[in-house]
Amino acid sequence: MLRIKSSPHLISRYLNFDKTHSKPNPNRQALSEKLVTFLQQCLSIKQMKQIHNQMLTNSIHKPNSFLYKVVDLKDFAYASDFFSKILEPTEYAFNVMIRGLSTTWNKSSLALEFYSRMKFLGLKPNKLTYPFLFIACSNLLAVENGRVGHSSVIKRGLDEDGHVSHSLITMYARCGEVGDARKVFDEIPEKDLVSWNSMISGYSKMRHAVEAVGLFSDMMQAGFEPNEMTLVSVLGACGELGDLKLGTWVEEFVMDNRMVLNSYMGSALIHMYGKCGDLVSARRIFDSMKKKDKVTWNAMITGYAQNGMSEEAIKLFQDMRISSTAPDQITLVGTLSACASIGALDLGKQVEIYASERGLRDNIYVSTALVDMYSKCGSLDNAFRVFDVMPRKNEVSWNAMISALAFHGQAQKAMALFNSMLNEGGAASPNDITFVGVLSACVHAGLVDEGRRFFHMMSSSFGLVPKIEHYSCMVDLLSRAGHLEEAWDFVKKMPEKPDEVILGALLGACQKRKNVEISERVMKLLLELEPSNSGNYVISSRLYANLRRWDDSARMRMLMKQKGVSKTPGCSWIDINSQLHEFHAGDVLHQEWIEIQQILDLLIDDLRREGYIPNTTLL
Repeated sequence: MLRIKSSPHLISRYLNFDKTHSKPNPNRQALSEKLVTFLQQCLSIKQMKQIHNQMLTNSIHKPNSFLYKVVDLKDFAYASDFFSKILEPTEYAFNVMIRGLSTTWNKSSLALEFYSRMKFLGLKPNKLTYPFLFIACSNLLAVENGRVGHSSVIKRGLDEDGHVSHSLITMYARCGEVGDARKVFDEIPEKDLVSWNSMISGYSKMRHAVEAVGLFSDMMQAGFEPNEMTLVSVLGACGELGDLKLGTWVEEFVMDNRMVLNSYMGSALIHMYGKCGDLVSARRIFDSMKKKDKVTWNAMITGYAQNGMSEEAIKLFQDMRISSTAPDQITLVGTLSACASIGALDLGKQVEIYASERGLRDNIYVSTALVDMYSKCGSLDNAFRVFDVMPRKNEVSWNAMISALAFHGQAQKAMALFNSMLNEGGAASPNDITFVGVLSACVHAGLVDEGRRFFHMMSSSFGLVPKIEHYSCMVDLLSRAGHLEEAWDFVKKMPEKPDEVILGALLGACQKRKNVEISERVMKLLLELEPSNSGNYVISSRLYANLRRWDDSARMRMLMKQKGVSKTPGCSWIDINSQLHEFHAGDVLHQEWIEIQQILDLLIDDLRREGYIPNTTLL
């Protein structure tokens, strides 16, 4: 073949020159080699079409070379048209199309169509076909298509091919069938590093963190040395588990082996440290990276936001805007989460303006984060404004708005929005978080019957298994309404042990309703959960005292004393002229205590003259 050094400009010059010669070039072999060389080097669809025109003009047929280039340039309309004109397409031509379509966003379904056509024509898929078929199945979460392909692999004796096995592991894992992925992995007779990485990555990405770390340990014992892909997957698992010790070991391994701290590795380390709550180490990694891309900035901003360091997250967002790296939707979601945490409404509004200017305002994740931010900052009207104009809504969007209405005590509107969600025709289906929202709305409004209906609707209409959060809402709802026996029944049915918050609410309701029987049951659980909480002893003692069961009341006080539990004094704050004043019950240390006490005495006298009688049962 002729070796021709050329540039896009030379290709254009050649093609433009040759357009003036309509007769076929007599030296067809030389021309064919030139055109193929130009085809390999062309960088645009326009140049590719010019070369194709010359091939047609000179009756030069190189369908495989041309199809490969068209697919490489991602012009699938042109590629499909060209493919349809091939009289007898070969396995190679099908493989080229399947490869290109499976590795291109939103084209995976077409890859499956070409695979079906390939089999219909009697052509035999080979070891170059199946890896990309399984990639397409992964992208579509089409596990049943993947299983059919897996059967074909076994029939053709390709199940021991490394590339086929690795793609099978990835497909099963991404489709949530981690057990099947592990079976494929276990059946590989001679595992290489890629085999181990495929399975560890599958575990990590599907949040089977314990299994990922366990398999990594097996890999090390088998004598394999991890590479970048291994370590990034392990770091993801460490973050899920909060395993700071192993995560720190990974960083030391990276440094000891002088591995490049690129965006891929650096961001994984930052994310791991953030998940483990070690933001100092996360920031150290961030600051040490010479080149920071969006992934790096986002990992650090998200780490701050998720660990309650909202001011640091906002400051870093502002630094990012000044840098050469433009924030994207992930950045804005993290920043809006930080704004929501500290009630930074003005900054949240600025982020919305920034999102609008950058064309990110209608991104479903950004819009949902805006709804959440406005709600938590107390601006319900703005939250609904953003929600109302969203071009597309998913479950998270609906849940954010329903929860916002519930949080603001607008129970009827929350339930009306839930009904609107059902009427959308399947665009978004209620999930367990949706029902936490509507049940919370019922709690705030005291809607017992509606709460019961929603709770039973979860399983009867949507096949959802109630979680502890749903039981907690029902216990809270029933306790407030005085249905203590029913509330206790829900406590007993909880899939997990009830926490101290919900038991405390039920104990308080028992005191209000003077129900000693249930109170004693609840108190027994509370003493196991938090034996040092003085409030539980005090409430029980008051309940007994109200019923004139003085011995039992004294017993609770004595038990409290024996366990060394002291009552936490009441505390209040007041801000006067930008100075914060703190007061504790029985505290006489404030510099103006005498004057304060004199004013309180005057107020008490005024209250008595007005006929006020204090409720001593709460003392």
